[in-house]
Amino acid sequence: MTLALLVSVFVMAQSEKEKLPYYEIPNHPESYTAGTVAARMVDGLGFRYYWATESLRSEDLAYKPSESGRSSAETIDHLLGLSSFILNSVSEQGERTKQIERSFEDKRKQTLLNLKKTSDILRKMDDVSQFDNDRFPFWNIINGPIADALWHCGQVVMLRRASGNPFNSKVSVFSGKLKE
Repeated sequence: MTLALLVSVFVMAQSEKEKLPYYEIPNHPESYTAGTVAARMVDGLGFRYYWATESLRSEDLAYKPSESGRSSAETIDHLLGLSSFILNSVSEQGERTKQIERSFEDKRKQTLLNLKKTSDILRKMDDVSQFDNDRFPFWNIINGPIADALWHCGQVVMLRRASGNPFNSKVSVFSGKLKE
């Protein structure tokens, strides 16, 4: 077996081993409802997060622009917390992500799974006002943690560029796919 063939087999085995959501944005829903629109916003976030965090190296995770700024790893921790908060806001059972020490790969996977679960729940809803609660309406989830997570995905992209590992130029956030 040639080296190229061995590498190809290894890469296929790795990709088959664990397919994370949001390599591409899923096909859009047939109709527009409050739930499908909110789900699509979360899907866009998931796609951006997937590619912002794809192939980050240890030096990227440690990179910090200044002493008072967050490192990429600290930003990713915050994104995990935001994804848990968003999921908990729409989940009947109030799922909690345990605060345990995790590897970057585990944090990335959990964040993507949280976003996928959130999107799946929202997509089935016609009226998202059922997620209003005593503390805040669903509107606050949109302009709060969802918008904040989008903001922080951009920060991860900026930090990875600054640490010498640019964002994949084939990613199209418009189409939600990789350019050919």
